[in-house]
Amino acid sequence: LNDDQNSDSDSSRLSESTAASSDSEYSRQSFNSDSSSKPSSPASASPPKVITFDELMAATRNLSNWTLAHEIAVNANFCIKHEDFPQNSFAGTVKQIVHKAFWDHLESELNEDPPEYEHAIKLFEEIKEILLSFLTPGANRIHNQICEVLDTDLIRQQAEHNAVDIPGLANYIINTMGKLCAPVRDNDIKQLKATDNIVELLRQIFHVLDLMKVDMANYTIKSLRPYLWHNLVDYERTKFQEILEETPSALNLTTEWIKESIEDELSSISDESSSSPGADSSSKPIISPTLVLNNGYLKLLQWDYCKTIPETLITDEVRLQELREKLNQLKIIACISLITNNMVGAAIVDVPDFADQLKRISVPLLEGMNKKSFDLKEALNAIGVQICSKVNKSLTERGLPTLSEEMQSNLMGQIAHIVEKNNPVCSLIDKRIQLFLRSLLALPGVQKCMPTMPGGLSVIQTEMEFVGSQYASIVNFNKKVYGPFYANILRKLLFPEAPIEKAEAETAGN
Repeated sequence: LNDDQNSDSDSSRLSESTAASSDSEYSRQSFNSDSSSKPSSPASASPPKVITFDELMAATRNLSNWTLAHEIAVNANFCIKHEDFPQNSFAGTVKQIVHKAFWDHLESELNEDPPEYEHAIKLFEEIKEILLSFLTPGANRIHNQICEVLDTDLIRQQAEHNAVDIPGLANYIINTMGKLCAPVRDNDIKQLKATDNIVELLRQIFHVLDLMKVDMANYTIKSLRPYLWHNLVDYERTKFQEILEETPSALNLTTEWIKESIEDELSSISDESSSSPGADSSSKPIISPTLVLNNGYLKLLQWDYCKTIPETLITDEVRLQELREKLNQLKIIACISLITNNMVGAAIVDVPDFADQLKRISVPLLEGMNKKSFDLKEALNAIGVQICSKVNKSLTERGLPTLSEEMQSNLMGQIAHIVEKNNPVCSLIDKRIQLFLRSLLALPGVQKCMPTMPGGLSVIQTEMEFVGSQYASIVNFNKKVYGPFYANILRKLLFPEAPIEKAEAETAGN
C-alpha cells in the first residue's frame, strides 16, 4: 500500500464512505456494555467488566474495519463513489455558499495591485501533498520534481517580488495529473487545459483531484481483494474476538437467536411426540447442534429487519435482506403459476413458454413489493387481468373459445387472495421453498449439485437455484468464521455438562 493509505484522514474517509450506515447503531445496541452479561468466546469466558469510552471506541473501529474488509472481499462490485450533497439540500446549499465565498475571496486577492498570493500558495502546497500521495514507493524522480516545482518557500519568495507564474504552475500541475490519473480521467484533464480563468481552473483542479483520490481508493480495493479473500476467515474471527474482548455483551443477540432456534426445535419435537402414539415422552429429546444452527439461518430469510440482526451476521445483513425480498417475490410468482395451472391448465397446456410469459407479466408489476408503500393486492389484480388477457389471446389464436366471465372472475379472485393471511396456496409454496433451502443447507460443503426442486416451484427453478447458491455461500462462510463462537454457545445451551470439544466438533464439521 502507498503511504497515503496510512494517513488517518484517508482511512477515516474510506471507512465512513464504505461501512454500512447502521454501524453506529450496532455500536450502540449490539455492542453495549452490560456489567451482568456473560461473555462467550472460542477460548474461554472472562469475568464481566465495565468498559471505558475509549474501549468502546476501539470496538467501534474494529467493527468498521471488520465490516469493510468483509464487504471488499465478498462483494466483487464494491467500490467507492464520489458523492456530493444534493444542491437543493440544506447541507449542499451551505457548502455551495462557503465554497463560493472562498473562491471569490481568492479571486479578489489575485486581482489586487500588487496581488496577494498567500491563499494561492496554501492551495499549491495542498495540491503538492495530494500529488505526492498518488506516487508509489520508488518514484523518486517525479517525487523530487513535484517538490522542486511546487516548493512553497520558493513560491513565497517569488510572491514577495510579484514574480509568481501561476498559469505556469497550474499547467505543470495539470500535466502531472495527466501522468498519474486513470484513463477514465483523460477527458477531465482535457477540460482543465481548456479553462482560462485561473481561479476557476484551481477550483476544477481540486475537483478532479478528489475524483483521482476515489480512483486510487478503488484501485487499492481491487488490489486488496484477493489477499483479503485468502485470509478473510482468520481476519474476521480475530476482529470479532477483539470486539468481544472489548465488549463482553457482543454475543447477546446471537445467543438469543440460537436459543429461539432451540425452542422452535423442541416445540417441533414435542408436536411430533404428541401425534405419535406410544412415544416415550419422559426421555430427554436429543437435538442436533447443526440442525439448530441451520434452522436459525432459515429464520433469517423471514427476519423482521426492523430489529437488530445477530451480531455475527451484521456483515451480511444487506445481502440476506435482499435474498429475503427476492424470495418473497418468487413465492408470489410460484403461487400465481400454481393457481393458473390448476384453474386453466387445459387452456395453456399447448403453450410451451407460458411459464416465461407469466414471469414477464408478474416481475415488473411486483417490483418494489417489499416497500411499505407498495399495494400488493392492486398488483395482483393487475396481474390477474393480464393473465386472463394472455390466455384468451392464446386460445383465440388457436381457434378455441375464450375463458368464460365466471372463469376469469374466479382466476383473478384467487390470485388476488394470495395476499390474505394463511392463504393455503401461499402456505404450501412457502413450505416447499423452505424444504428446498433446508435440503440445500444439509448438503456437504463440497457438494456442487442442487437438491431436487419440490413440486410447484418449476416456474422459478432457475431463480431459486441462483438465490439458493448465494444463500448457501453466505451461510457456509459464516459457519467457517463463527463456528467456534457458535460451538461455545451451543455447548452451554445443549450440553452444559459435556466437554466443549463435543459441540465444537459437530459444529465445525458441518
